[in-house]
Amino acid sequence: MLEKKIIPCMDIRDGRVVKGVKFEEIQDVTDPVEAAAYYNAQGADELVFYDITASLEGRSLMTDLLRKVAAQVSIPLTAGGGISSLDDFARMFESGADKVSINSGAIKNPDLIEQASRKYGPERVVLGMDVKLVDGKYHLFSAGGRSAAGIDALEWARLGQERGAGELVLNSIDADGVRGGFDIPMLCAVRAVSTLPIVASGGAGSKEDFLELFRSANVQAGLAASIFHFKQLTIPELKQYLKQNGIPVHISK
Repeated sequence: MLEKKIIPCMDIRDGRVVKGVKFEEIQDVTDPVEAAAYYNAQGADELVFYDITASLEGRSLMTDLLRKVAAQVSIPLTAGGGISSLDDFARMFESGADKVSINSGAIKNPDLIEQASRKYGPERVVLGMDVKLVDGKYHLFSAGGRSAAGIDALEWARLGQERGAGELVLNSIDADGVRGGFDIPMLCAVRAVSTLPIVASGGAGSKEDFLELFRSANVQAGLAASIFHFKQLTIPELKQYLKQNGIPVHISK
């Protein structure tokens, strides 16, 4: 079994790391540059940098801040927010991102997934999906989870794979910030229609939640924010617990 990854997520608004509940009730948390250095030292496997209001405000991602964050880490860095063109991809890579996550921009222009995959390789193109259960079906949302896209999430996952995305980040709006566990049914539903690596996001509240995630859903990584930002659980502590329970993880020496 391949090693499972633990990935902290930094949602950025106005140059600060913030966190909300179900994509609402946003509160200030910390400085992103300091947080990046901390997570790098903690032994995170990757780091995610999301400019959560870029798409809503119709602007580009904060590249100056991204460069400062990238300078603090030696682990793979994924950046997203306001990505709507190949030029945006280029700017993110030039600013230090190893992978670029596209969400609302892909919904508006699905061809962009394929264009970026051909130019940069699928391994550098991440399809982010904000998903909510509505009337018994999984629906896709855009603009930071604010707008219903009118698209079936399972169909979108299939399309994303066909278009050349190399990874899916599945954000459960229902579980976001609640700390009641990952959305296992949603993750399993997407896994049934896609063979891409899946990063599970939303709902982590304890080390037991990560164990259940890796035992119950065929995903490659668990992504979390609150539980790490507020130091309720450290990454070394989590990885030791997972290893003791038979989950393969990379532990830094």
